[in-house]
Amino acid sequence: MQFNEYEKLAMRTANTKATKDMKLANFGMGLSGEAGEVTDYLKKVVFHGHELDKQKLKDELGDVLWYIATIANIAGIELNNIAEYNVEKLKKRYPNGFEKEKSINRKV
Repeated sequence: MQFNEYEKLAMRTANTKATKDMKLANFGMGLSGEAGEVTDYLKKVVFHGHELDKQKLKDELGDVLWYIATIANIAGIELNNIAEYNVEKLKKRYPNGFEKEKSINRKV
């Protein structure tokens, strides 16, 4: 599946009966909540001795992706464009792959 196709399909289940600002606020808050759920789950795996359940992680990451897609759609930005832009930004930041020194002394 392509990002833009996912974005369109995600909008089928988005509550879009509000102003643009209200939708952005709702989806932004939802994204924060879901990202918190991913963080809390990983905390349990790393620090509490839980086994990594890939299905649970996939569920939580899917919720994060859904909110990203809805925010992008409401803002009029295609997910493909976001992904491409992000890869190019990272190539500039780490032209030879991740380097600790470039992370510490980041210029881009």
